[in-house]
Amino acid sequence: METTEKPRQTATPARLRELGEAPIGRLLFKYSLPAVVGTVVSAVYNIVDSIVIGHAIADPNVVAGMAVTFPVMNIVTAFGMLVGAGAATRVSIVMGQNDTKVAEVILGNCVQLTILFGLLYVLSFVFFLDPLLMMFGASEKSLPYAREFLMWALPAMVLMNLTFSYNNVMRASGYPTKAMLTNIIGAILNAILAPLFLFGFKFGIRGAAIATDISMLVTATWVMSHFFNKKNTLHFSKGCLKLNWHLIRGVLYIGMAPFLINVAGSGVNAVINNALMGYGGDNAVAAVVVFNRYVTIFVFIIIGICQGMQPIVGYNYGSGRYNRLFRTFWTAVAAGVCISTLGTLGGVFNPRPIAAMFMTDPTQISVAVNCLHIALISFWMVGFQIVTTNFFQSLGLAGRAVFLSLTRQVIFMIPLLYILPRFWALNGVWAAFPFSDLVATVVAALLLITQMKKIKREAALKPTESLAETEADY
Repeated sequence: METTEKPRQTATPARLRELGEAPIGRLLFKYSLPAVVGTVVSAVYNIVDSIVIGHAIADPNVVAGMAVTFPVMNIVTAFGMLVGAGAATRVSIVMGQNDTKVAEVILGNCVQLTILFGLLYVLSFVFFLDPLLMMFGASEKSLPYAREFLMWALPAMVLMNLTFSYNNVMRASGYPTKAMLTNIIGAILNAILAPLFLFGFKFGIRGAAIATDISMLVTATWVMSHFFNKKNTLHFSKGCLKLNWHLIRGVLYIGMAPFLINVAGSGVNAVINNALMGYGGDNAVAAVVVFNRYVTIFVFIIIGICQGMQPIVGYNYGSGRYNRLFRTFWTAVAAGVCISTLGTLGGVFNPRPIAAMFMTDPTQISVAVNCLHIALISFWMVGFQIVTTNFFQSLGLAGRAVFLSLTRQVIFMIPLLYILPRFWALNGVWAAFPFSDLVATVVAALLLITQMKKIKREAALKPTESLAETEADY
């Protein structure tokens, strides 16, 4: 959007100046720690539901029922990320260019998009929920549990997208600690309300959904109130709600990467659940709940690191500080690989206590233990792959980010799910996970090398910073 008006300076410019001036190690720690705490709390948010439901309801089919709700929730998350991730990246870049006015227009436009998309998918779920759940692998035994949970959780879906999407924008505009508090508030409420409704009031599986509804209402109110406060760096202003299709296209283009990631995840979950039903039945579908919830902890920590990396990379890319951009990325990679390696060690060498947290049936626990032994062998590589994918997204290179995400979840995973079980039955389904992790990591490394060379060529043509320039590093 062209304008002759001089870009308006932020109310608290020091919050943004540090992105281009503070030492990289300290800066990444400052932005990543609140994000990691927030994302881990979000993981706990989901894990608490699974643990409480698995122990509060005696029927073992309830765990399989929860498993088939994951793809539906991934679709909800996909629409939130389509708008929220794109908005956070665009806000970081334009604020790196010192144009707060455009950032506020992005904010106002994206709130409207979030609400519109939310109404569309909620109405779709109301009318087509049962066929959708059957497509995602529900059996006659698990379907009632999945249906009941999701029907009661529908009110929380739009609130969930407002909360998590604009939490990213809050962080990108210079408030990482406040963004962390958003997730902490929601998780504490859910951790209190879910056991109360299931064990105390005997609400059954709908009790977990009602706890989520209440928690999301409180956190959405918290997040959106931040942007109504004119004292904050980025806030709603006059004219920001007027739709600007040029800016909307830019947001959706960048947000398309995480959107497709989550949609692809739903499709892959459908293939996985159906393969598991064919080779292992409801017990195998229940086992994948343990795997998903366990890896969620480590993946969310890595995503938190990436969320801390995103505003730093976006701001420095927008302002032409390429040296700082590179150092931020490699510091994030080192942290991400350490985290995913811990995940591999814990799951491969100590699987039984992990499985026992989510289920009580001995047969289900045995199947879950076997799943963790095999599926986590190459998980240590995932840290590099996730950080690299988010690096491309932070640069606004949505096409490359989408491709990298699809390599792991679709391009390699789905064929492997059809090929390997023919030789190893149920173990072949579990083996598809480490094989896809390995090949996707190799592809990410090759694309990264190409992009790094391109950025160095760009830097050589710009006088703003020399790659040999020395700054405070760590």
